[in-house]
Amino acid sequence: MSNPSDAGPDPAPISGTGEPSAEEALAAVERQLSLLWRRARSMSQQLSRQVHPEMEPAAYGLLSVLRTKGPIRLTELASCIGVGKPSVSRQVAFLEGLGLVSKEADPLDGRAQAISLTAKGEEKMHLVQDARREVFRERLAEWPAGELEAFAGYMAKLNATYERDGFPRDEGL
Repeated sequence: MSNPSDAGPDPAPISGTGEPSAEEALAAVERQLSLLWRRARSMSQQLSRQVHPEMEPAAYGLLSVLRTKGPIRLTELASCIGVGKPSVSRQVAFLEGLGLVSKEADPLDGRAQAISLTAKGEEKMHLVQDARREVFRERLAEWPAGELEAFAGYMAKLNATYERDGFPRDEGL
């Protein structure tokens, strides 16, 4: 297990001050986030394959939202993950074919359908998300609780910045 400070070189200090400039610090943040996003995409791909070998990572995201929010309409599901209805519709059809989700008439609007996880979908997501949590537990085992809490706070602050810019809100995933 590596120390979080071993994640790469710190930004170079401003000449004579010992402190990195804002631009240098921003470049370091950009490098680290790019690396994290690449790794997250890879992890998402692995997790989706654990649910089903042919499943795309985008479909895993849909299942995560459905597990958190319960039955919701296609429009709301698309809004939660920030993609268009046609894309979500294709993924839902695929997941329905695998028996992981079902569509039922929305009791509030007979023209609309509510999408929800099936028992099989719930079981698969439970197993995969437990495995994901165990990976985090193993990778971050050496971090003191205070550092984990601080990191979670910084991540929440970053995500709130994205939400202000119009990205989908956190759905408790």
